[in-house]
Amino acid sequence: MNYKLKKIFTNVRVIILLVFLVLAIVAINPKPWIKGVVINNVETNSSAAEAGIQKPAPSVKPVNRERLLAIDNKAIENIEEYYNYVNALELNQSVQIKTTKQLYRLRAKENGIGLRVSDAQKTNIKKGLDLQGGTRVLLQPEKKLSKEDLQSLMDTMQERLNVYGLSDLIIRESNDLTGNQYILVEIAGATEEDIRNLLEKEGKFEAKIANQTVFVGGKDIVFVCRSANCAGLDPNYGCSASGGQNICRFRFSISITPEAAKKQANVTSNLEIIGDKASSSELYLSEPLELYLDDVKVDELSIGAELKGSTTTDIQISGSGVGLSEQEAVLNTFNNMKRLQTVLITGSLPIKLNIVKIDNISPLLGKEFLSNALLLGALALVSIVAVIFARYRKLAIAIPMIFISLSEVILLLAIAALIGWNMDLAAVAGIIIAIGTGVNDQIVITDETLRGERIVYDWKQRIKNAFFIIMAAYFTIVVAMVPLLFAGAGLLKGFAITTIIGASIGVFITRPVFVRVIEILLRE
Repeated sequence: MNYKLKKIFTNVRVIILLVFLVLAIVAINPKPWIKGVVINNVETNSSAAEAGIQKPAPSVKPVNRERLLAIDNKAIENIEEYYNYVNALELNQSVQIKTTKQLYRLRAKENGIGLRVSDAQKTNIKKGLDLQGGTRVLLQPEKKLSKEDLQSLMDTMQERLNVYGLSDLIIRESNDLTGNQYILVEIAGATEEDIRNLLEKEGKFEAKIANQTVFVGGKDIVFVCRSANCAGLDPNYGCSASGGQNICRFRFSISITPEAAKKQANVTSNLEIIGDKASSSELYLSEPLELYLDDVKVDELSIGAELKGSTTTDIQISGSGVGLSEQEAVLNTFNNMKRLQTVLITGSLPIKLNIVKIDNISPLLGKEFLSNALLLGALALVSIVAVIFARYRKLAIAIPMIFISLSEVILLLAIAALIGWNMDLAAVAGIIIAIGTGVNDQIVITDETLRGERIVYDWKQRIKNAFFIIMAAYFTIVVAMVPLLFAGAGLLKGFAITTIIGASIGVFITRPVFVRVIEILLRE
């Protein structure tokens, strides 16, 4: 037996598989001891951003993201502890945050400290929306676009969501079997309202005077202030209660192009000056500056008399938000301001998008899905072990089968980690299918080998017969999975890709190893 083991572990195919497994573990980079919460996003103009905390780059692997370890020297080990502590902070309270990079000092604002976090991941395997929670949106352009126009649209969407503060997202093109064109967006930590406001509407911004457009969002805007010194609650109005509701106003400054400023000067030069002639500070033009978002007037601003015919490029934009409580009004006001700033910076979407389907999955439900998936995988493995042992009654056959099956799972997860593929429930189902087809192929190889011992023909012919069956089954799986790449507008893509990759790993890497191991164990 020692001779056979030595022969197995010195075989070239086995050595190659072991090398692949070592590289796979390096790619997955398991770190079960990691504690704290990982920083997924830093809101613009927040205390965290002003303190120097950076948004994680999309290319950074999950285990390498900056982790928050403690707040005010209190260890933070999970997301619940983080939000319990942050939600209890008072306005302008000083906070000290320790991360894996450095120590930060900041003060809490109306909207908290501006960090979006999640429990630290212990591997480089990215969890899909089903397993970590978030929002998945299936969008359809109003008309079919060319490849170039579709890519331009997705780039604008990416910029708009990033500007808004949503960086942990996936945007990809998708098609169904009938050729319909879709865009699939997956965002962790976003609400349905955020998505509808940012993506379902074009976000067309227009500023009008006397029903004439003087500037629009995007092309006429050269600067939008988002820092605390020129954006925030309007100090002249603040918040007030009215009719059972609280109303707060915001303001921020923008700069427009000289061409837009000239157009504004031409329009205002024909307006009359109204107001208290005795007080120069209360003189205004006869027409206000009206702000329209998606053809709906959101606010109007009085224009000071001194701006008549002036080509000024600096303008103050304001708006409001309401809520049942002052805290809710402040939050809504900041959200409205952030959305308006986003539209001014990115401009309108080039085409209207219709929401076909929207799914919201809570993080708690995602954890339950993950635990159930792991339980299902463990039960499947136990079932496989039981069936194999009952069928062959030989550990010399059962142990290699189990090792090969585990190797295929590890290699498949490593590929997912390397390419950044999100593992969702569909992908988990694909892994289970890959394990099942792998065990089936190994049983075919073993049965053909054992049958060959009784029918007496050479060993190569036995293996040839087994691989003919395996390759036929492999190509059948691939052909069956290709349509699923597009079925359901691409929502089954994870299942199809995982199944194809898993089957390919088995046929081209692990099955030849299993054949060689069985040959060494059974031939002699």
